[in-house]
Amino acid sequence: MRGSATTDTRMGAARAALWLVAAVLAIRQAAAVLRLPPGERFLDLETWIGDDGVLSVKGSLYDSGGFTGTPFAGLVLKPLTRSAEQALGVGWTFGTLLLVVGIGLVVARALPGPVSRRSSLLAAPVAISLLMISLPVRNSFHLGQTSIIPVLLVLLGCFLARGERASGVLIGIGAALQPTVLLFAPLLWLTGRRRAAVASAATFAAASALAWAAMPGDSLTYWVNHVAGAGLGSHPDGLANQSLHGALLRFGLSGPLEIALYLALAAVVAWLGLRRAVRYAQDGQLLLAVAVTGCVAVAISPTTWQHQLLWVLLAVVGRVGKRWSDRMLWPVLTVLAVTLPSKMLLPNLAVLQPVRDNAVLIAALAAACAVPFLSRTSPHFARPIPTEYVKPLPSRWSRVPLLPFWRRVVSRPNLLLELIVIRVGYSIYSQIRLAATGSVDAAREHGRQINSIEQALGIDIEHWFNHAVVKVEWLEGFFNFYYTSFHFPVPLIILALLYIRRPADYRWARSALAFATLLALVGFWLYPLSPPRLMPGMGFIDTVHRTEDLANPEFGAMTAVTNQYAAMPSLHFGWSLWCGVVVVLLAPKMWMKALGLIHPLITICVIVGTANHWILDAVGGALVVGAGFGLTYLLSGRRALAPLAGEAASAADRAPESDPVPAPDPAAAAVVPAAREPGEISGEAGQGSGESQGPREPQEPQEKTALPAGPS
Repeated sequence: MRGSATTDTRMGAARAALWLVAAVLAIRQAAAVLRLPPGERFLDLETWIGDDGVLSVKGSLYDSGGFTGTPFAGLVLKPLTRSAEQALGVGWTFGTLLLVVGIGLVVARALPGPVSRRSSLLAAPVAISLLMISLPVRNSFHLGQTSIIPVLLVLLGCFLARGERASGVLIGIGAALQPTVLLFAPLLWLTGRRRAAVASAATFAAASALAWAAMPGDSLTYWVNHVAGAGLGSHPDGLANQSLHGALLRFGLSGPLEIALYLALAAVVAWLGLRRAVRYAQDGQLLLAVAVTGCVAVAISPTTWQHQLLWVLLAVVGRVGKRWSDRMLWPVLTVLAVTLPSKMLLPNLAVLQPVRDNAVLIAALAAACAVPFLSRTSPHFARPIPTEYVKPLPSRWSRVPLLPFWRRVVSRPNLLLELIVIRVGYSIYSQIRLAATGSVDAAREHGRQINSIEQALGIDIEHWFNHAVVKVEWLEGFFNFYYTSFHFPVPLIILALLYIRRPADYRWARSALAFATLLALVGFWLYPLSPPRLMPGMGFIDTVHRTEDLANPEFGAMTAVTNQYAAMPSLHFGWSLWCGVVVVLLAPKMWMKALGLIHPLITICVIVGTANHWILDAVGGALVVGAGFGLTYLLSGRRALAPLAGEAASAADRAPESDPVPAPDPAAAAVVPAAREPGEISGEAGQGSGESQGPREPQEPQEKTALPAGPS
């Protein structure tokens, strides 16, 4: 009973926290839109129903080229014109908020079972939070689009409507607003809901006929002249159009060849996607079937703008992977693709340009045609292969209060997920580093402060060493090459080797590096610092960039890609010190350890000799790296792990009879299988990661054995 009460208390606290997060995101989104000047918000909606919008003037809806909706959408919006002129901002914003909340609540109720109690309690705030941060919802808020309404109508028709006729009517109205929604009629028909399919088609036809009767000229323009709206909207080959048609145009195809290829690909995607959707619906995963059908609509629509991509996000409910360690890959990839700009997902390389330009389309195609979602009959649907955890050895410093925030995993993390997270993390780091500019005057004043402190300490050797390096041509060239070439590759090589050879140590080292980098961002933000090379009047020589005009702070190509005044702490030295510590601790041979020590020593000479950092910058880099290792120690225990049970047994077998190996202590149990919960959904928040799943409620005692060892 005590365990049950504790679990309920934790669950209530987690649920309250998630609802608070959802509320904060909603308020922030509404405030971000309403703070914009009237001419910069609701750009599409203003074009439609503003003072000079197409719905306020006489003539065709499509004369100005700004209206891209169906004639039925114009017929529905016209009565709102007068009221919208007076309350366009507040009314539309809060109405959109209610629509998003409605979608999140319906999705939470429609999760494919079996659904655990924890999932059912946490699903709604998690779904609403993900919707709020997604690009489709953010664009709908900013532009004033109606693309959320068809999604909500389909979800209401599939999951909440009473009777097949009401279900079909709701979906038919959604199709009248967005014609590709009519793809749900075949899904209804093939899954046995034929009355709903007929009702949706009839409602779509009736609504379109009503619009045709009221606005025959506009209907002719939309359905005939522009081929169901395919010719509306500007720049169909732009990156905003994430459809097959837009991708083919970006590849340089045009004319009859492009149209024929587009129609052939659209037919294949529709056939494959609807077959998969029917299979998942018959398997009891109707929400996944709806998401797959929506992804088909995204791909085959002639134009699919960013605000119409919400179907891709719904595909996170599908479960992929037999192991817990792989279960989070698909949800994370999907959320990142629908939430972040594609330039943050992949490096800016020419070979990756097609993937970057079509990231969301690729996600939609994958969900519709390729991703092997598990069926509910699979033994791994509710009980994936567990992850093995190992206890760290007892703490060396008994006075340090360890906080076992996560359990130590001995297996390798999913490589693709790890690469994506590293790339996104580095993109966020770069954006924050670039944003933390401060003022040039403050950065130079801080530079004078650092120089004064070094003079007081007697370590102000930067000027002498910089000029000494310039006098030796080969040394200057070597330092320049080392500065520009070793900063990123060396840490990446070490991480790769650890991932392949020592996965448990990889996780430990990666966490320490991540903590150090995050702490460095705080320094960049709070203490902008001018490096020696940007201090006017001090006589430093920039050996790498050879800049002459210090009166202009925006010089050279580097200004556009990095913050020139993010010098404290020095991550050039910090990352090299991290490399040295990891190599010294883990390398098996002495010459390797020696190389690990040499790298940070050369790096500090390089950053000072090239006038890119002060001596105290390197001290700051060492401090954040030390803090990174310290935080990792506090949250997960010491690096060394207790031996696995199998390894202890084999060691006992190999030991000579005269020197028997003592039996391992049961309290230091080696492997703790991952606790499983039958109803967990992929992508559920509140679980930390796909490899650290909470136990089922009846197994509360097992949770205690899975935690890392406390202080000795």
